Amino acid sequence: MSDAQVGRPRGPMSGPRYMHVPTFMRTPLIEDASEFDVALVGVPYDGAVTNRPGARHGPREVRNASTMMRAIHPTTRVNPYERIRVGDGGDVPFTRVYEPEAAHDDIEQFIAGFNRQGVLTLAVGGDHSITLAVLRGLVSDGPVGLIHIDAHTDTWDEFMGSRYNHGAPFRRAVEEGLIDPARTIQIGIRGAQDSTEGWDYSAASGMRVVPMHEVTQSGVEAVAEEALRIVGSGPTYLSFDIDSIDPAYAPGTGTPEIGGLTSVEALTLLRALRGVELMGADVVEVAPPFDPTGGTSLIAATVLYELLCLVAEGDESPEGGEA
Repeated sequence: MSDAQVGRPRGPMSGPRYMHVPTFMRTPLIEDASEFDVALVGVPYDGAVTNRPGARHGPREVRNASTMMRAIHPTTRVNPYERIRVGDGGDVPFTRVYEPEAAHDDIEQFIAGFNRQGVLTLAVGGDHSITLAVLRGLVSDGPVGLIHIDAHTDTWDEFMGSRYNHGAPFRRAVEEGLIDPARTIQIGIRGAQDSTEGWDYSAASGMRVVPMHEVTQSGVEAVAEEALRIVGSGPTYLSFDIDSIDPAYAPGTGTPEIGGLTSVEALTLLRALRGVELMGADVVEVAPPFDPTGGTSLIAATVLYELLCLVAEGDESPEGGEA
């Protein structure tokens, strides 16, 4: 029986999910960026981790898990693929993976290529150091707002002589004028540290830090409301570290911290951010070697879908094109 006979739309999403090349969300590979509004991009790099490696394998496994995604959102009934043109932009073609700063240059140039053609990028890492490079490739007209969902502030300075490790991207981003700390909120922060340096920098620079115990006390909807107030109506980047979720749900990450968000809380938080003006986003730190059931990759793929829906809902043109 054909798709038309059963009333289903034609296309790769209507076929068996175990068939064909597993692109992000089963979208077409991008050959001509001018034909797309959003590029889903893999950034398979973890050369800046301070503990367990493995996030370099994240994009491949998230792609595979993303074949489980369907088109229509369960609560809003939005079909993002009817509003915007979405494709898989492939992986960053690294040339020097053993040099963090050089690898970051590769990321920046790849992302900037899409940006120059007006294509919004949703990136899948990779360790959290990639966010600095993605921001470099996107931001050209002054600092943007930031919604940062994570167990850690990632505002430390240097580690073992490196200023570009995965615990430092948002400190560097402030220093480089990429994000506005007054329009930045960090959500879900928890876990003991050997130094207060990161917490201190976030507070001193003007970032709003919402530790996990405050999320629990206030509720994720209230935190989302505050996030929307802080970033305001200007362009905003959203960075989602998978370790923001409790390792009971998402064990596949390099620096797990117990006491985090549940998967339901994570979805509720993202859905409550409707109306934010996203100019880019990422989900990072998925480390498949520590993810025996694939559940972490599935959560990351679902987060990616939710981010795509936020972008689509912000687009006023149902036929695609610019928002």
